[in-house]
Amino acid sequence: MATSPEITADRPNPTSQVAFAALMAIGSMTLVQLGAALAKPTLDSFGPLGTTWLRLAWAALLLAAITRPRILSYSRAQWRGAVLLGAAMAGMTLCYFQAVIRIPLGLATAIEFLGPLGVAAFGMRRAWHAVWPVLALVGVVLLVHDGSAWTVDPVGAGFALAAGLGWAIYILLMKRVGQAFEGLQGLTMSLAVAALVATPWGLAENGGHIPLSVLGITIGLAILVPLLPYALEMMALRRMPTRAFGILMSAEPALGTLIGFVVLGQALSPAQLAGIALVVIASLGAVAGE
Repeated sequence: MATSPEITADRPNPTSQVAFAALMAIGSMTLVQLGAALAKPTLDSFGPLGTTWLRLAWAALLLAAITRPRILSYSRAQWRGAVLLGAAMAGMTLCYFQAVIRIPLGLATAIEFLGPLGVAAFGMRRAWHAVWPVLALVGVVLLVHDGSAWTVDPVGAGFALAAGLGWAIYILLMKRVGQAFEGLQGLTMSLAVAALVATPWGLAENGGHIPLSVLGITIGLAILVPLLPYALEMMALRRMPTRAFGILMSAEPALGTLIGFVVLGQALSPAQLAGIALVVIASLGAVAGE
């Protein structure tokens, strides 16, 4: 899933660095949505909780092998930040993939995007900026209800909303953790905590039985999401202005819709497409108005 455009302060950057950072941000979004789409068969067969747990565990192990974190050297404040961020990661990811098995990928991503939009709304300085959250809510209504009945599973929509809440908390905590650790060590420790938090849920779903084929598949899925996207976002945010990053991230619901259609054949109604467009416009407006 995408991180906060608030991890680092705006500052001048060479054009080439900003362009490279933009490519990393786009790559991150693409990997998140492609990883979610390609995981659908494993989510259906092995379960969303077990699959998410293994992805987090593999991501933590792979990144730890690369960064070699100095666990005994961390302060209490660093540990507190990593634990809180890891818990938010686990909740966000578990809920998101619970949503993806119930509703189309683009819808899940658009509803989840209310979390970052809510964080941006708190920073709005003018009364008329409230139009953006209202526009997003109208978009979500078009996504899930046609005025007389639910057009998607309300439980799936609820999980997507819960994932959005986790994403909002993740955004607020990522800045602190990013500043408290060197390099990707904060991400490594947060992923390790997320894997531990997800462990009881993953074991309970399948009674501790993990086929060898699933172990192999989830290594690849872990690289797609969350390992590479989180690392790309952290590096991108060190090279580009925060507003530019936020504007790029606003395209993620539309990208999720496109990948859901191409990879999974998930066609949406005109009303649902209009709802996604409203969420994207609201996000762009909120970021540009900061």
